[in-house]
Amino acid sequence: MIVFIINALKIIFLLGFLIFIHEGGHFLAAKLSKVTVNEFAIGFGPTIWHSKNTKTKYCLRLIPLGGFVSMEGEVEKSEKEGSFSKASILKRIFIVAAGGTVNIIFALMVYFIFTSAQGDFLGTSIDYKMEGYAAEQSNILPGDRIIKVNNKNVVFKKDISDIVKESNGDEVTLTVKRGEEVFDEKIVPTKELTNYTGIYLSESTQTQIKGIDSGSPAEKYGLENKDVILKVNGKDTENDPYKVLKLISEIKDEKATFSILRDNEELEIEVTLDKVPTYTLGLAFKVEENTFYNRIKYGLFDTQKFVFAIFDNLKQLFTGKASMDQLTGPVGISSIIADTKGIAEYVYYLALISLSLGVTNLLPFPPLDGGKIVLLLIEAITRKPIEENVEIGLQLTGFALLFILAIFVTYNDILRIF
Repeated sequence: MIVFIINALKIIFLLGFLIFIHEGGHFLAAKLSKVTVNEFAIGFGPTIWHSKNTKTKYCLRLIPLGGFVSMEGEVEKSEKEGSFSKASILKRIFIVAAGGTVNIIFALMVYFIFTSAQGDFLGTSIDYKMEGYAAEQSNILPGDRIIKVNNKNVVFKKDISDIVKESNGDEVTLTVKRGEEVFDEKIVPTKELTNYTGIYLSESTQTQIKGIDSGSPAEKYGLENKDVILKVNGKDTENDPYKVLKLISEIKDEKATFSILRDNEELEIEVTLDKVPTYTLGLAFKVEENTFYNRIKYGLFDTQKFVFAIFDNLKQLFTGKASMDQLTGPVGISSIIADTKGIAEYVYYLALISLSLGVTNLLPFPPLDGGKIVLLLIEAITRKPIEENVEIGLQLTGFALLFILAIFVTYNDILRIF
């Protein structure tokens, strides 16, 4: 019961906080634009608390799944002073965009603080060359820094690994800096076969399976979400997700025996692993010096990659490269938040969800804020407001589509959890 209450409080606080800063963005922008705010509410449904004797009514409502800022002249045009409808188009766009923008700024600040505080960034300076791999016979020396791979700028060791992985074994061109000298080195990556199961683990739940690839060996041989991996081929996982990955990577045979805990029952499941090709250069990289400058520098680069990853995910969704089944709604988010361990992980997910909320809310689709901005831009171009019945029709159509999407996403969330 105590665990349930704590998880409920974690979810309520997260939703309430993100709604508060989002609506707070609209509120502050309206105040700065001298637009009258009649009500600032967190939640929907019956009012459980409201301020008294204030020009703006501040409310807490029963259902903590949203909020709103009610401005004079926002729904129906008003000629009163301080009306939203009488404000300039630039001011109205500023007010509408402020909610999502605040969510994005908050997320980026938190992520930057996290990454810059960690230090220990694995950069692109060479520590040594590994024996038996492609780079061993190259002209690259310890102390060299790789600045580009296939003419793409690289900042982290992971940037290099990602490009090499995408090469599928084809020759890659490394642009190397040695002192003031810059030269190109061509290397054909070394191919290795690695063990693939198709399971996903999370630090927050140790060795409990959080996801399984469709059609993977894990799915084929009967592993399931929420199974807790106790042993791999008789070796204890020590409740450490990295130990699980290490044990799997060390398996020489095709078969592996997983000792799992499922519904308080210990089971043994034999899985025939797939062998998948991976490609490596055989270069070990140095951890960058832990200076204030490097913390800021690499923190900014990592934050930039974080933002690009969000936009790339959206791009894949709209181009069909990612499935709608991968979307997560309030039910799925609640499950993730309930599983978080420690303040650091909780705040990280708070930032991640805030960024996703901000970016999604600014998409040019009614009734989202981005859709409202599009209508305001059309008004600016045509020099006349959108007809009220057209705007209402667009908003209602958008609401209907979002409602259908919400049902679909919630259904998938429930299937994943149970």
